[in-house]
Amino acid sequence: MKKSLYSLLKTKFLVSDDSFKNWKLIIFLIFLSMIMIANNHQYDAKNYKITALTNQVKELRSKFVDTRSDLMQLKMESTITTKMQSRNIKPSEVSPKKIKVLKTIE
Repeated sequence: MKKSLYSLLKTKFLVSDDSFKNWKLIIFLIFLSMIMIANNHQYDAKNYKITALTNQVKELRSKFVDTRSDLMQLKMESTITTKMQSRNIKPSEVSPKKIKVLKTIE
């Protein structure tokens, strides 16, 4: 047990005669770990981008709601009436009538 642990610590398995098999395995494991690290970085970058886009969508949605409520208030008859009083334009007291155009046959 001590001998095998001692040879492992001295890394004799890398310099012995049949070490080529071990080197192939080690290089393969290093390659796989590099692929896993790169994949993890790409995942994190996408996650940050998704979070930023989600925040941007929330901001744009709140801006849309604010603008829509302002527009609804501007379209109200009372708001228009108060703005037109400065120009001496008053709302009509007579209700509008619908005009029907009849098609004549010639």
